[in-house]
Amino acid sequence: MPLAIVTPIQPSRSRLRLCATMTALATSAVLLLSGCADAEPSADAGSDHSLVVEHNLDGLNAREIIKRLDTTKVADRSSELIASIEPDQLVLTDDQNNQTTLPMPEDEFYVSIAPYRGQTHECYYHSLTTCRGELANTDVDVTVVEATSGKTILDETLTTYDNGFVGLWLPRGIDATLTVRTEDRTAKQDISTRLDDPTCLTALQLT
Repeated sequence: MPLAIVTPIQPSRSRLRLCATMTALATSAVLLLSGCADAEPSADAGSDHSLVVEHNLDGLNAREIIKRLDTTKVADRSSELIASIEPDQLVLTDDQNNQTTLPMPEDEFYVSIAPYRGQTHECYYHSLTTCRGELANTDVDVTVVEATSGKTILDETLTTYDNGFVGLWLPRGIDATLTVRTEDRTAKQDISTRLDDPTCLTALQLT
């Protein structure tokens, strides 16, 4: 069965900051949402440093916060914090629409991938606190090959986090081919790491 390569259409930042969860995933009390939702801060919401203090993130840079939040067990995640990854900044927003931003590393681009077999959701900017993928805690072989030079940038066996995603730190400003394998299934997608590119890849169907 041929692999489908999906090129996402870029939405505006303000409309697709928050990636919600897959429709098929639910608990007895809560039906998880599908797709991405708007996350407009209030007009007078400025950068609020108290957010990082309140959520025990004080003193951490964007890379350290991303690692902590993306790898937190789903059951332990705060329902009062949304952390959305844009190419150049990490945006933290609480349930009162207070907001703060932290700059991303200048030479690295974070992309979170959620390979799947049967069910997925649309996403553009990865939410560290709400995005859910189908395959949690699953070993996957991940390869990233730069398009121009043919250089292999990444070739590792990684384990998806409890949210079904696994995060990759890649060089900025490149075009590459991403390949994900698990057991006898493979998914492949062309990617790039520029300022208008997605940080959330959910079209990697393993076939």
